[in-house]
Amino acid sequence: RILHEGITTSEVEAFINAAHIKVGIPAGSYFCIVLFGEDSAYPHGVKSPKALELNDTVLIDTGCQLHGYNSDITRTYVYGEPSPRQRELWQFEQDSQIAGFEAAQIGATCASVDRAARDVLEAAGFGPGYDVPGLPHRTGHGVGLDIHEWPYLVLNDHTPLAAGMCFSNEPMLCVPGEFGVRHEDHF
Repeated sequence: RILHEGITTSEVEAFINAAHIKVGIPAGSYFCIVLFGEDSAYPHGVKSPKALELNDTVLIDTGCQLHGYNSDITRTYVYGEPSPRQRELWQFEQDSQIAGFEAAQIGATCASVDRAARDVLEAAGFGPGYDVPGLPHRTGHGVGLDIHEWPYLVLNDHTPLAAGMCFSNEPMLCVPGEFGVRHEDHF
């Protein structure tokens, strides 16, 4: 609701931090990444983030700590009117995340969840493997007392999923020169 053309990433980060404090998190945001336009293609941000322009992709990744546990969520949307390309890549990312959720069954391996999400993006012409444009890093990570906990949803981790484990599911689609899309939820 605060977005407008010309707003900076640091202004949005400050708004999110204040929102965390307002809902009872005294320390505010544990972390916050805000990216606009092409900058959203880089999973962990850029050195000199750009200000918001009309029809930019907006990526926000944030979390806080409550009772010693970490939250971590990412959303991607468009400020303005999404282009056909933005809609197409958003849907590829959504389909990839859904494949990860469907693969996440007790006894399945971390690698199989990553493979399921990655297969969707590869079938759409991205990758292969960890190449960009595509999914250049893990599909997800354990989350709890640490923000990034072992085991990881990555191709070389064959840990079986067990009851009580908590993971992020965030198979980010990165297209340098255009934009990126990441949806992050947990199972």
